[in-house]
Formats: sequence, C-alpha cells, structure tokens
Amino acid sequence: MSSERRQRVRAVRARAGLNVRGLLALPLLGLLGLLVAGCGIRSTEVPTDFGPAPSRVRCSLSEPDAATQASRGLAVQVFLLCGSSLVAVDRSLRVPDGTADSARRVLVAQGLLDQLAKTPSAAEREAGYQTYVRGGMTVSGPRAKDPEDTLRLSTPPAELSAYALAQVVCTFSDSAAAEGDGSVVLGGPTTAPLRRYDCTDEVRSRPGSLQPASSEVTGG
Repeated sequence: MSSERRQRVRAVRARAGLNVRGLLALPLLGLLGLLVAGCGIRSTEVPTDFGPAPSRVRCSLSEPDAATQASRGLAVQVFLLCGSSLVAVDRSLRVPDGTADSARRVLVAQGLLDQLAKTPSAAEREAGYQTYVRGGMTVSGPRAKDPEDTLRLSTPPAELSAYALAQVVCTFSDSAAAEGDGSVVLGGPTTAPLRRYDCTDEVRSRPGSLQPASSEVTGG
C-alpha cells in the first residue's frame, strides 16, 4: 500500500471516530436535559420573600391590667372604627364620688366624647383603629321640656358623618350616659326635634353605610 493511500485511510478512520463519540454524547446530553426539566429548575427563578410576619394582629389589642384600669377611674368602653366595623376599646374616666345621677350622666357623656376625639394610641393605630369624631364637641343635659335622659351635642347629630354618629350613638348607648335600654336620646343646640337612636348589630358591622336607626321623640 502506498504512503498516500495509508494517509487517506487514517483520515477516514479519524473522522469515523469523532462521529461515534458525538453520537454517544447526544443521549447523555438529552438525559441531563430531562432530569433538569423534571426537577423544575429554571435558571431565571427568583426566590419568593414575603417579608417578616406582622407584628400585631389587626383589630387585636392586649387586655389591660384590671387593677391598673380600676386605679384610673371608672372603666368604660368607646367604639372606634377598625377595618369596616366598630370595635369596643377600653378606656377609663374620672367621675367625682357623690355626683347626682343627672350630672353624672352628662359628665360620663362628655368624658366619652373626649375619649372618642383623642387620637388612638400607637398600639391602637398599629392594630388598625381610627376615629372620625372631631375634638371640641361638648354635651349638655336636657332642657326644660326634654326627656330626662336627653343629651344635647354642640354639633347637631344630623351634621355628623355617618361614622362619627355611629361611634357616638354606640358609645353612649352602651354606657352610664344612657338609660340602659340600648338607646340614647340626642339633640343639638337648636330647637330641632330630638331623636332616639339605637345601636344595632348592623350599624356596628357597617357604620359607614348604615345610619343608626332613630325615631323622633315627641313627648317630654
């Protein structure tokens, strides 16, 4: 065999060897691709980070210490807005001992109004509480021909926002400012007719969309 023929044979064998190695590599690459796809691995996948857990559950406050609450005065509750509902929050008022019932009712009502108008504490704001009652509103007792349980606000009830009126009605009706039947008689500084308001479950759950149920008071 001539040298030229031997060189051509070697070249053919070399090319054949490369083709065989390439063919053997293809199944291996395909197998690796299937394994990666089966594991769901994606090169562009971004880890999900939901951040730290909330520090406080919405509309949930720690219970006040009973002894501390008693030392601060009369334990009462006011209704603040949290989410879309009214929620009772503990407060305390100072009422002088020996105060007559009629005067006591007005003192309690004024204290409740002041508490409603206060900016919620940092813990309450963190839990989602807020108030729509404006500061500076005052309350007085009945006039000569009013029912004895009447409370007259310096701002006519009809001029309060739906949220504020619901807060006031529910807070008063659930306190010593009312007669204990779940209703409260409210009026304003004018001669407009008095109205008896009720705090219902529907008002507490939807204070912005439902006005407290009321009826005109016709007799003293």
